[in-house]
Amino acid sequence: MATKKQFGSFEEMLSGADVPVLVDFYADWCGPCKMMTPILEQVNAQLQGRLRIVKIDTEKYPELASHYQIEALPTLVLFKQGKPVDRIEGVLQAPQLVQRLQNVI
Repeated sequence: MATKKQFGSFEEMLSGADVPVLVDFYADWCGPCKMMTPILEQVNAQLQGRLRIVKIDTEKYPELASHYQIEALPTLVLFKQGKPVDRIEGVLQAPQLVQRLQNVI
């Protein structure tokens, strides 16, 4: 399950992660973002232990959305060792997302 987290420092959360972190930048008003929730649950089940999924509400953290140039929702950014290594804009079905992530993690 993707976790909703409040944190002191986004960078601290990323650098402290022992596995790659997939960040789902979303907004509550975004219809396609809601479609991603069950997809991310499937991805999490298939890649459990190899990946952490974190949801970031762009309305609550506009400075993060701006920093990572989030212009479309949903946008998924994969971070490895604290650095962005892949970016996916829009809805991707679970099999395609798992395949893409497996190539990077």
